[in-house]
Amino acid sequence: MKLMQKASVVNLTMFNSGEARDQYLAICLPLYQAALKGDWKAANGVIEIFPTVIRSSITKGWETALHIAAAAKRIHFVEELVGLMNPEDLELQNSNGNTALCFAAAAGTVRIAEVMINKNERLPMIRGSQGMTPLYMAALLGHSDMVWYLYQKTKSEDLSDEDRIGILNTCVSTDLYVPGRKVGHDKSLKQAQAFELVRLLWKMVIKQDDSEISDLIRSPSRLLFVAAEHGNTKFLIELIEAYPDLIWKVNSQNQSIFHVAVLHRHAGIFNILYEIGSIKDLITAYRVEDRNNMLHLAAKLAPPNQLNIVSGAALQMQRELLWFKEVEKIMQPSYVEKKNSKGKTALVTEEHKNLVEKGEAWMKNTASQSIVVATLIATVMFAAAFTVPCGNDNNTGIPMFRKDSSLMVFAISDAIALVTSSTSVLMFLSILTSRYAENDFLESLPIKLMIGLTTLFISITTMMVAFGATFFIITVNKILNRIRPHCLIIEIN
Repeated sequence: MKLMQKASVVNLTMFNSGEARDQYLAICLPLYQAALKGDWKAANGVIEIFPTVIRSSITKGWETALHIAAAAKRIHFVEELVGLMNPEDLELQNSNGNTALCFAAAAGTVRIAEVMINKNERLPMIRGSQGMTPLYMAALLGHSDMVWYLYQKTKSEDLSDEDRIGILNTCVSTDLYVPGRKVGHDKSLKQAQAFELVRLLWKMVIKQDDSEISDLIRSPSRLLFVAAEHGNTKFLIELIEAYPDLIWKVNSQNQSIFHVAVLHRHAGIFNILYEIGSIKDLITAYRVEDRNNMLHLAAKLAPPNQLNIVSGAALQMQRELLWFKEVEKIMQPSYVEKKNSKGKTALVTEEHKNLVEKGEAWMKNTASQSIVVATLIATVMFAAAFTVPCGNDNNTGIPMFRKDSSLMVFAISDAIALVTSSTSVLMFLSILTSRYAENDFLESLPIKLMIGLTTLFISITTMMVAFGATFFIITVNKILNRIRPHCLIIEIN
């Protein structure tokens, strides 16, 4: 294996002479720009004059043109360039030790990797930055197609046990395993490949005939908690089916996978508790760090990635309260009031104090802005109710188009808009005058907000219908007024 192979013609690590600068401007810069844009015609013009430049570094980081084109996903450019290179040229590494295949693996373009490996089969075994294989890089960045391809091209004997467990952990944590994830045009095929890849890696990790594998690597416990932390429910179910005793396993904080799921808000894993019968009562009774129970963990603030699933601090607080109530249901009554080592029971208030304040501000701001719109609509619709389109008959006071169905549409939509906008105003006033207690965010405030927004939406819609009916009546009336004289002339004639 060749390490840190560098260019032999253009050395860009030194710019002490005018000659080096001229080389850069005349050769490296045009080739770099062409590789970045995928302009093979321009690059080929440079290569024809300086053939050795294809194996030369053209950046301060020792990247070759192949590095640049691979990172930029320029497939045609790579195909043409590799065709001019010797197999060993593809092993050239930049200052961090990355080959062009490492760049292709990070970019996730399988066709570029195929072109390179067809030219040099040793490339998948050349490690890059921090000793990572191209396979590990692809897994780390979640490129399922590339992972599947490189796995087939990487020799098993060149992967250490640490490599295998690392790649497997990464596949699980980056959701490459999860069925249902959109991983390509042929989704079912990609799902099957991802599933098969993890299965094969898993078999290699837990093989029992290799006495040199450490107990840590052989034990599936580590993967168990990686999957629980990342919410990989499907993989966790497969793991538990293979090793049923894993439901009893705990981590260094004495947390089971269900405690981890509660802490990280993974409902799919938490729901497994309902399928294990009375065993759940024993697991939920576990005391973790600081003698906290599962309900104490549910009372903690959710991680940002889970909290931001819903928008608006008030609705986030509702989600937190719903989660707490759900966990509370499965706890034994005696454990609900249990205190931890600090003498505190499981309360949502302490951890969520800042979120409650943000929720109050968000709710008031939303209600204030919405009430202005609702009031304007109510005012307009009230005035419109006494302004009939095209006016009334001067003698009887009856609307001119009382027999026209459009007038009935106008009347009904105007009434609905007035009633719903008034209801919306009342709902938003109720929100503004609320006490904003913690439990108000569970049902009271969200319900009022939904009613207020729904009625506001209906009032806007019916206002537009009323406008359309009015516009139709006025337009038809003008057209009839223009046509009527002509009709009279025709009748007289």
